[in-house]
Amino acid sequence: MRLHELKPSPGSRTAPRRVGRGTGSGRGKTAGRGQKGQKARSGASIRRGFEGGQTPLFQRLPKRGFTNRFRKEWAEVNVKTLNRFAAGTTVTPELLQEKGIIKSLRSGVKILGEGDLQKDLTVKAHRFSAQAKEKIENAGGRVEVV
Repeated sequence: MRLHELKPSPGSRTAPRRVGRGTGSGRGKTAGRGQKGQKARSGASIRRGFEGGQTPLFQRLPKRGFTNRFRKEWAEVNVKTLNRFAAGTTVTPELLQEKGIIKSLRSGVKILGEGDLQKDLTVKAHRFSAQAKEKIENAGGRVEVV
């Protein structure tokens, strides 16, 4: 196969609509724009949220709160979830992502203390709750902060 032999899939490309080509075409005269008004004019475009001169909804509503641009989003994993791994495994954020336990690393991984751990694991994460740390160590495992 060569570059000049490539063609789009059948039905994926359609010819543009030819408007303003006489009344018999079904899109003649006003070319599908209707009679008069703002949208019938050339160069017409109404910005998003425009309400015809009335104060738009986003301006009428009260403004509240504040968004911290530097907020850290932790991917949270409970201790009970770590039971999926075989005893003696070193659990890293990359391994958690590979197994589909967390979707993305975001700012890092925090291990929380819900549930019980039956296996001795070496857990590497960015943060640990006090309860999670205690449960991992009680099960004979080790905790390492990345």
